[in-house]
Amino acid sequence: MWTDPSGLVPLPGGATVRGRRVAAPTPAAADFALLLAPGPAPAWPHRRIRWPDFWVPRDPVDALDALREAWRRAYAGERVEVACWGGVGRTGTALAALAVLDGLPPEQAVAWVRTHHHPRAVETPWQRRWLRRVR
Repeated sequence: MWTDPSGLVPLPGGATVRGRRVAAPTPAAADFALLLAPGPAPAWPHRRIRWPDFWVPRDPVDALDALREAWRRAYAGERVEVACWGGVGRTGTALAALAVLDGLPPEQAVAWVRTHHHPRAVETPWQRRWLRRVR
């Protein structure tokens, strides 16, 4: 259970994940972190996806595997966080992808994440297109 509600995003099916900036002080420890940018690694288990700012993952297969792992962990009751440098574009795209894995249609994922995480989440057209590949 999270002790600090900062950045918490409830997925459509009920699990909760935290979206944040990778360089921001962590409001509370997580059980697993999905890091989408270079930067300091947390003390808890984590996985880093090579994902350039304003783009899509360099290795889509690895990215989808990592997102599925984060999704499974969240539904197993673990405190999962997703973080990129600014906490908006890549983090928002990853959170939208988690919502798609959770059953939300890809065409609804951008509006969903902009409502639940940040109004500018999923910053580029190619990030929106990439969400259609999430399965």
